[in-house]
Amino acid sequence: MTILILGGTAEARALARDLVALDFAVLSSLAGRVAQPALPAGDLRIGGFGGPHGLVRFLQDRRRHDDPISPEYPRAITAIVDATHPFAAQMSHHAALAAAETGIPLLRLARSGWRSHALADQWCWVPDLATARAAAEPALRPFLTTGRQSLPAFEAWSDRRVVVRLVDPPGAPLPARWQLFRSRGPYTHQGERQLMTDHAVDVLITKDSGGDYTVAKLEVATELAIPVVVVSRPAPEPGVETVTTVEAAVGWVRSRVE
Repeated sequence: MTILILGGTAEARALARDLVALDFAVLSSLAGRVAQPALPAGDLRIGGFGGPHGLVRFLQDRRRHDDPISPEYPRAITAIVDATHPFAAQMSHHAALAAAETGIPLLRLARSGWRSHALADQWCWVPDLATARAAAEPALRPFLTTGRQSLPAFEAWSDRRVVVRLVDPPGAPLPARWQLFRSRGPYTHQGERQLMTDHAVDVLITKDSGGDYTVAKLEVATELAIPVVVVSRPAPEPGVETVTTVEAAVGWVRSRVE
């Protein structure tokens, strides 16, 4: 029996590591959107499933053909942990549909968001990227950390000095006045302060990714009296149990499988 982790996050990698250490068979699935992803422990597949029906077929095929990936690891998926990014709403929806159809237990592992942060009431919370752009419209030097797939929402700002931070290169050339920084967190308060002051940032636009790796930018912006615009998370899938820590996810797997 194998635990399927829908991954791509630090929490997914930590969960795979802990489950492998407990002698669980683990198969992590990555979407393949990141050029050089950090790889988890256990077995790995990269690429999409082809929608919810493709995921159902994948799960059913492994159940029908319960031969080993390796001598120790039978193929049938006995539990699914959706540990994708908090904004991977489509994948979470597909996982919920597939789990309901196949009867395989599903858990959502999502790090705590920033709504409960002590400074959260000083930030402008918006439902989507279009509203985020409208809320930040007066800015001339925005700091954009909403991910490369969000960049088309801000293409009207080609005349502004936008600072963009991404893990992977953008899918298309950026406007000439934009400045790109490629890096992966965690980030320090000192580093974020240096970046924002060096580039005279006058608004921070980000998503409620949550966790500790990237929260420094919000805290530093607030300290510097720079407005912060945060895109809220998508609504969770109804009926899917959710935990916020790797430890809780390990406990859930053990309770379902052992």
